[in-house]
Parts: sequence; C-alpha cells; structure tokens
Amino acid sequence: MEPALLRLRGVTRSYQTPTGPIQVLDGVDLDLARGETLALTGESGSGKSTLLHLIAGLDAADGGSISVEGAEVTAMSDTRRAHLRRDRIGIVFQQFNLIPSLSVGANMSFQARLAGREDKAWNAELAARLGLADLLDRWPEQLSGGQQQRAAIGRALAARPALVMADEPTGNLDEASADAVLALLRDLAAGAGCGLLMVTHSAALAARLDRRVHLRAGRLAAPQ
Repeated sequence: MEPALLRLRGVTRSYQTPTGPIQVLDGVDLDLARGETLALTGESGSGKSTLLHLIAGLDAADGGSISVEGAEVTAMSDTRRAHLRRDRIGIVFQQFNLIPSLSVGANMSFQARLAGREDKAWNAELAARLGLADLLDRWPEQLSGGQQQRAAIGRALAARPALVMADEPTGNLDEASADAVLALLRDLAAGAGCGLLMVTHSAALAARLDRRVHLRAGRLAAPQ
C-alpha cells in the first residue's frame, strides 16, 4: 500500500511556564491520505496551531513520530525541514506573513519560485479565482485584511504542494468569499492529489471536508 501522505504517531508537546509544564499535545495519532481534506477543530488554546507548526517543522515535538510522504520530519535537521516546507508543504498562517517589500504578485509566486515550480498560467488562474487579478502590483499594506488573507492562500497553492495546511484560512472573509476559497482548496486537493489539513472554528466549513477530527485534552477524537 502507498504510505499515507501525512502520518503522526504518539506526538507530544509541552511548554514550560512559571507554574510548571503545560501538556498541549499528549499522544496525537493522525493519518491523511493524498487528495483527502480534513478539518481540525478544537477550543481556543487547545493546540491546533501547535500541531500544524510541528508538522511543518517550525517547532520540534517532545516525542512521537511525524512523517510527510514517508520522510521523517522529527529526524530532520533545520535545513532539511526548511526544504520540506519549500518543496512539499503550503502553509496559510493566521497572520498571513506576507513579505512587505514584495508586491502582491511577487508574494504569491515567492514559494513556487524558490521550489523551481513557478507556473505563470497557474498563478494567473489563482489570482483570478481569489479576486486579486487587479491587485498584483500593489503592496501588502495597501490590501484589506481579507485581501491579504487571499494573497497568502495563493502563495501556499502556487507551488502545487503535496500538503496544504491552513490555519483559519477564511477567518477574515465574508461568507461568499469563504465559500469560494474553500472550493479552491478542495479543487486543488482533488485535481493535484494533495492533502488539505484545515484548522477552522466553523462547523459549516468543517462539514464540507471529507473528514473532521477534534482536538481535546491533547488528543484527537471524533467530534461530538
């Protein structure tokens, strides 16, 4: 059988505080197949963003195993983790993380260019579908919060990654824009065979993905 695109086993992460350690993740197990879309829900502060950061190699787990396309993230050097993010993972951060010195168009193509997979036709299609075609020459500071969020989504998708992880990707969008963005994310997963792991507080959006899991007390469970 083909290995899972994403596989987590027994992942743990805690943080030290003045009053002692706080266990955020306590033995997380998760599988995500190619082309599958998965919603991750949970209360604020439950560790959803922490989990995404561990998968992307932006933070290190205390224990357990994380693999992407069979590559063991937890055993990688910082350099190899950076290459993993560049080549295989598209991330939509809550705070957008656009580069202020680059135009909107250059921001959208940035990761694809680093990965050597820039496709101008695909970039143009993304810009059109995200409602940014007339804004590509602007600077990030000239965009509204919702427009910046759409630009960040375009950047994550431009390189056609194997895995897309999105942290509340529709949080600053109106209902119509949120529906369009979710449709785009689902289309990419279906057409390119990539996986989508999306953190969301919206039960309506979560219900439109293939599967939903809920983070509670440091572990993943089926939603109640």
